[in-house]
Amino acid sequence: MTPHRSSKPRLILLMGPTGAGKTSMALKLALRFGGEIVSADSMQVYRGMDIGTAKPTVLEQAIVHHHLLDVVTPDETFDVSRYCALAREAIVGLTRKGSRIFVVGGTGLYLRALVGGLIQSPGADEGLRQDLKDEIRHLGTTALYERLRTQDPLAAAQIHPRDGIRIVRALEVLTLTGRSIVSYQQAHRFAERPYEVLKIGLMPPKEKLWEAIDARIESMIDRGLVEEVGGLLAKGYEGSLKAMQALGYRHMVAYLAGKVSLPEAVRSLKRDTRRYAKRQLTWFTAEEGISWLDPGDEAGGEALTDRFLASDPNPQGT
Repeated sequence: MTPHRSSKPRLILLMGPTGAGKTSMALKLALRFGGEIVSADSMQVYRGMDIGTAKPTVLEQAIVHHHLLDVVTPDETFDVSRYCALAREAIVGLTRKGSRIFVVGGTGLYLRALVGGLIQSPGADEGLRQDLKDEIRHLGTTALYERLRTQDPLAAAQIHPRDGIRIVRALEVLTLTGRSIVSYQQAHRFAERPYEVLKIGLMPPKEKLWEAIDARIESMIDRGLVEEVGGLLAKGYEGSLKAMQALGYRHMVAYLAGKVSLPEAVRSLKRDTRRYAKRQLTWFTAEEGISWLDPGDEAGGEALTDRFLASDPNPQGT
């Protein structure tokens, strides 16, 4: 008897911190296997925000078709629910075309929600969440982690002691419902998974990652990040908008407002981007089932993808 093979759509997820080389690897894999790319980046959805989001260039988009870029204007609301709806719509179309599907990005929540669905836990309580963030700022992450360890040891056992975002969320859920966030996660695991998934993570040595981040930011400045932000402000997009408070944009807004010098803005942008990359690494290393590669290991990426696609009962492409 031949083994049962799933007919679910197959997704190759390529993830990792900012500056790890995801775009380069994704382009090569998509070209090799006849695929298209669905972005999983919470900032590349915004029109006119190209340089600061490290959006694939016009040439890169011409080489391989990309989806979920330039979806909304910077003053529009965009969240994980909307992302999942649009991404699933794109995946349906690509499946009908017979294209291989590469989902590429560093927004871990988008990737997790796309392949596993949204956990049916209580929504955010912004007042409570801000109070908890203020406590972290004043008391430190360790103090809140110890509180979580006392009040919800199950959640604490699954969260890194320095992962402030997940500590705050676990305490928020516990306070709002009296239930551990783990109970919601365990119930969620029984939900149907709509896709067969290969997870490839890019993990450069930290020293190389910091160097790549610094080089990327210098390149952004050279390519016109200041002018891009100035143009957005001139169009009426206020610096207080959520999108304009993202990495790179808030730094240049501060510079253009005369609050800091350009060298100071660049230094703080490099520092904050490294911190963001560290948070991404914390998130991704907690995810299950990721095959980690060095960013230069194209042969490894091809081999993983080839094996994954070879088990497809409905082969498409080359």
